[in-house]
Amino acid sequence: MLTKEELLAKAKKPAADAMRLHPFYRGKVETALKCRVRDFNDFAIWYTPGVAAPCRAIQADPELVYQHTNKWNTVAVISDGTRVLGLGDIGPKAGLPVMEGKALLYKYLGGVDGVAVMLDTKDPDEIIKTVKILQPGFGGVNLEDISQPKCFRILDTLRAECEIPIWHDDQQGTATVTLGGLINALKVVRKKINEVKIAFIGSGASNVAISRLIFAYGANPALCTMVDSKGILHKARTDIELRKAEFVDKWKLCHITNEEQRTGGIAEALRGVDVCIALSTPGPDVLKKEWIATMAKDAIVFACANPIPEMWPWDAKEAGAVVVATGRSDFPNQVNNSLGFPGIFRGTLDVRAKTITDEMCIAAALAMAEMAEEKGLSPDYIMPLMDEWEVFPREAVAVAMKAQEQGLARLTLTAEEEFKYASNIIKRSRDLTQAMMKDGFIAESE
Repeated sequence: MLTKEELLAKAKKPAADAMRLHPFYRGKVETALKCRVRDFNDFAIWYTPGVAAPCRAIQADPELVYQHTNKWNTVAVISDGTRVLGLGDIGPKAGLPVMEGKALLYKYLGGVDGVAVMLDTKDPDEIIKTVKILQPGFGGVNLEDISQPKCFRILDTLRAECEIPIWHDDQQGTATVTLGGLINALKVVRKKINEVKIAFIGSGASNVAISRLIFAYGANPALCTMVDSKGILHKARTDIELRKAEFVDKWKLCHITNEEQRTGGIAEALRGVDVCIALSTPGPDVLKKEWIATMAKDAIVFACANPIPEMWPWDAKEAGAVVVATGRSDFPNQVNNSLGFPGIFRGTLDVRAKTITDEMCIAAALAMAEMAEEKGLSPDYIMPLMDEWEVFPREAVAVAMKAQEQGLARLTLTAEEEFKYASNIIKRSRDLTQAMMKDGFIAESE
């Protein structure tokens, strides 16, 4: 059992390693060939003059682009750098390491080719226009780290107007993995989703989307409270009412949540509730032990701010929480988008779905929850671990089947076919990385 000091030192180590290893590798992803080049004569196949034949075929039938190019497996990771992790508006250049990291996870965990695209604009209309212009070269788009409230309009507009799936991971991805974790956390403490009181700490894009998905799954909004930087949301929040055209979702939450019409801040919101879902300001000590101690018996605390959670897990446990989750891989119960988006996009791309619905997200959440349950739930194990890679093809199957059920898929696959297909693609990515490390093409760090 590690001491608090040892746990704290462990928590600080990834940042130190990152400062050493990022400049060593000078980037985390690169372009590599997937076709054979036996000699220079093959250039006539892959480029001119041979390439003109698939070009003409695609011109005659645009859907053939998915067969002749890598569009079928390529996702653009697009950001303006205005809300990066817990760092805020640090700009597109400073946000690039995060988007490259996202591309790495897409490839290693989902077998998807992710491409980081940083935009030097904060204008939502320019972002919308740019994404639409980029559509022909990508099979899907992952919007990332875009500030609210514009992120809601950007996502809604692009989902309505684009021909490829548009996904905002800070909304849909975070919501999916949080729901998966909550499903199992409630099983551990033997409470029902429709009966629990939930305090959502933070009312940004993540928690707004999380609340929507959790309510869709069966939680009662009237029993729940939302807290933003100015306090608990309620019907008399005139500051939100005056900007309700801009903060549409917040104003709606003012009316469907908080039946008790509580006022105050985090402390008042947590009193007597069963679940705390925090995605707010990086900590520690944003959530205080004395506040957690006022929660209901067998409390659940999700402290998911990055890079530092709102409170350290050991403090939450000391305050009485039974299940504690964070967004970090170095603590038990990682509730992190990385458990969701690689498998979700794998399934989406494999059946060429037109969009990613809330129902597809719920299906993915259930798939990850079921896998963890099969392995045996405990207060320190409510979600699959990152190296339990079978979770990703299982999510892919759930998403692909739901897309077909909803009439959103352009291709038809059985569950067995999709599981085998997705597993092979993901295994190839993992095996390829290991082989390059073994053969020295990925250098060993100093």
